[in-house]
Amino acid sequence: MSEVGQNWDNISKDTTYSVPADVPMSSSNTKFSAVTGSARKIKDNAADWHNLMLKWDKLNNDGFQCATNIVNMRNSQRDQQPLDDFPPAPACQTFPSAVQQQAAGAAELQDECSRLQAVVDRMVVIVAKMEHLMSVQRGIQDLEEFQFGPEGRTLPLCHSWKTQEFEESSRVLLAAFSQELKLKQVILQELAHTAVADLHMVYLSCWLHQPFIPAQTRLALEALLLETGHRSL
Repeated sequence: MSEVGQNWDNISKDTTYSVPADVPMSSSNTKFSAVTGSARKIKDNAADWHNLMLKWDKLNNDGFQCATNIVNMRNSQRDQQPLDDFPPAPACQTFPSAVQQQAAGAAELQDECSRLQAVVDRMVVIVAKMEHLMSVQRGIQDLEEFQFGPEGRTLPLCHSWKTQEFEESSRVLLAAFSQELKLKQVILQELAHTAVADLHMVYLSCWLHQPFIPAQTRLALEALLLETGHRSL
């Protein structure tokens, strides 16, 4: 096991990280199966939020593996650097093999950085889709206010929430993932250029544990799924 792998086991051995299960159909959401209009759109949006978050979690795991590989490569390059206390070997003995090793290591590092870049690019697409969901939800809210006034409709569209509460929930989710995306982009830019082992561990920890997506964000999604009938009460 690599040095980073051993250190990471010590950090995350007590951490539970799991991807949510797919949204199940149950008797509680059958009454929503034939809804139309704003209620139908809100229900579809809730399912889209869930699916996007599942994709994000998969990308987060893939990106963490890439980030770990990058850190291992950087540590290996650092360990292979000659110590100042020892005289260098004759050039005829070191030049061919050293240049080949450095070139191979640089190529492997670049490939892994490209993989991490691809992961972050796909995360950008996910956040863009979340922004679209927020725009749709805001449009529903504007339509409801136009039809029923600032107070909204008297009867709830689903179980108990007003239309405004769906918009507020979507805003919380979008804000969390937008901030987390910015953090991911910073880690992408800095990870391969950092030579400090402790800072590497900080970057890996931030990538895996996603500080801008706390448990409250997951609860906000679960509340949205409950309200729209995707989860059983």
